[in-house]
Amino acid sequence: MTRQTRAVIGYGLVGSLLILTGSFGVGWLVADSPVARWAPTIWLRTEPAGVVVSVIALSAGCWVLFHAWLRLRTVMEHDGAPASLRTATSAALVWAAPQLLVVPIFSRDVFAYLNQGRLVLAGENPYTTGVSTLENWFQLGTDIIWAEDATPYGPLFLWIAAAVMRISGDSAELAILLFRVVCVLGMMLILIMVPVLARVLGADPAAAQWVTTANPLLIISFVSSAHNDALMVGFALAGTWCAIRAGQTAGSAHWLLGAAAVALMVASIGTKLITLVMLPFIALLWAGAGSSWPRTFGYWFLTAGLSGAALLGIGALGGYGFDWVTVLAGAGTGATFWAPLTILAAPIAGALLAFGHSPDPVFDVVSLIGRLAAIAVVLYLMFRGGEHRVFQRMMWAFAAVVVLSPLIQPWYLLWILPLFAAAGAITGTARRWPLALTAAITGFLLAQGAADQLFVHQFLDIQVQMTVLSAAVSAACAAAIWFLDPGARSVVLRGEPAAD
Repeated sequence: MTRQTRAVIGYGLVGSLLILTGSFGVGWLVADSPVARWAPTIWLRTEPAGVVVSVIALSAGCWVLFHAWLRLRTVMEHDGAPASLRTATSAALVWAAPQLLVVPIFSRDVFAYLNQGRLVLAGENPYTTGVSTLENWFQLGTDIIWAEDATPYGPLFLWIAAAVMRISGDSAELAILLFRVVCVLGMMLILIMVPVLARVLGADPAAAQWVTTANPLLIISFVSSAHNDALMVGFALAGTWCAIRAGQTAGSAHWLLGAAAVALMVASIGTKLITLVMLPFIALLWAGAGSSWPRTFGYWFLTAGLSGAALLGIGALGGYGFDWVTVLAGAGTGATFWAPLTILAAPIAGALLAFGHSPDPVFDVVSLIGRLAAIAVVLYLMFRGGEHRVFQRMMWAFAAVVVLSPLIQPWYLLWILPLFAAAGAITGTARRWPLALTAAITGFLLAQGAADQLFVHQFLDIQVQMTVLSAAVSAACAAAIWFLDPGARSVVLRGEPAAD
């Protein structure tokens, strides 16, 4: 590893440490957390000056990490193939390490995991019972929107949540750390599988690793925020690789790898239902290229039968039957302003608001249209497309399900990023716009998350000011990177000079 490479990785580590520092002032803590009683934390959370320092550290840290991520791409180009993959992997591990200790940022979902685990331990059904039935549920930091809502997570993750809560007892801090460890295991699977899949698909493993696991949005969403999506994605990638290898082998290896692919996909679906979309394509990969239609339908039925039986068994063991699939199939209502369908529906929704009507019916109709369109895309890609491009067909089918929804959380995009990266669709093309779009979305969601998900005590009455301050820091950092560093610009813009 060259001195320049070490410098860039060290620079990103500074950004990660800034995020860690800022999180103690504006991250999410449970009401009675001992961390909140530490003298430095008290100043960072209860004094306006401390909050300002925290907001600046968190917001600037995100952009330092983003800048290091761009610079890493330029130094990797001089490292050579084997070294560049090690560089990207090392950067991802070094930058993620401080986030193991961060106070949860960008999302409060991990606090929902705590109470959902408690629901399971209490013998309740999280698909029919909200966390408000639990004593002291609000003091554990769970957002009030979860009070009566059914859980959107699969039974497998509920078992994990229950195990975490059984081990951690009354310590929310230990529970959060254990949930983060679970998510890191998912991230490690992603770290391993992305370059492996890239090799199989003929893409550059180092570039795929860089754009995926060294990506600051993935590190923050899957480690800092401890989203269980990391586990879902890791299992799905491992299952996909097993299915590809099964389709390339014969005999007992063919069946063992195929069964492993189904088992891993069941684990992914048992975490979050959305990867159910990938199952028909897993069957196609297992069947292998050049399969006749009778063979294809046979593998579809086999995959559906094995996975259906396994999922039914998981539901039965948890006492949920198959109802959990019905509940999760209807989850995910709402809208985010950056979703394409929301942008299209915004004029009509705005007009309804102007006349004093609720815009909810508009988003309900748009959501239905999006789901129907996504189903149409998935069905089309199941039956049409090159037999040697099944992975790419699966990639676009999954992307359609994500994009054709009015509700797109930042970490939802990380469901499809590894697939596109492994296929070389972002960095393995002469066109620069896929990488430019990826970088732009990453920067935007970092800025949005840093400004929108700040915890500031109400008695300080500076929430709005801190949101503006975070946005201003992001704007200043983005401008500085864009105008002052041609090396960073060269990553996404054609014709720009490379880094020194």
